[in-house]
Amino acid sequence: MEQRYSRNAANIKSQLLESNSGTSRRNVACKVSAMKPAKNHTYSLQYSFNQTLDAPAEVAFDWCTDYQPSDIAMMKEEGERNIQKITDDTILLTETTKKNNRLVRKTKLVRLNRPFLSWTNTHIAGPNRHSQFLYKIVPEGKTRCRLYFQGLLIQYSRKPLTPRQLHNIARNERQGDATAWRHLAASLRKETASR
Repeated sequence: MEQRYSRNAANIKSQLLESNSGTSRRNVACKVSAMKPAKNHTYSLQYSFNQTLDAPAEVAFDWCTDYQPSDIAMMKEEGERNIQKITDDTILLTETTKKNNRLVRKTKLVRLNRPFLSWTNTHIAGPNRHSQFLYKIVPEGKTRCRLYFQGLLIQYSRKPLTPRQLHNIARNERQGDATAWRHLAASLRKETASR
């Protein structure tokens, strides 16, 4: 299972763009797959979508990676975010959010790759520890761009999950992330329009 994700960064970026190349302009799942479980009912799920951003690519990248405590509210979620800048391209996020009336605490390591307008978000603590999320911004003319998102979700379970349950988990995660990015895209549009 680990070999699947041991590709180098260039191959992952290439795969991210190729997996989304045939999709429509709307947020759609490009690939949902589940791998066979390892010990202790640990599953690996994949999902992806893309989102139009009404800003030049470099402006959008800077805006998306300028993490602020208010980002959670922009995503129409309830919670708190602590931001620790480790280096210019490395950020540690500690978040506590409400999900299904329960508090969920996550620690995420974000690595920025500005020359490629891409970044990764790896969960190092929380319910989906070891999950990784890939982001890539691609220009679409001078005033807009597109964000390509790929989720590599690790799902832990105390009991075995059926393929249908795994599909539903991936679908729900994709819908939640795509909705959050629609809200963020709307906030970016308002900010760039007011400049």
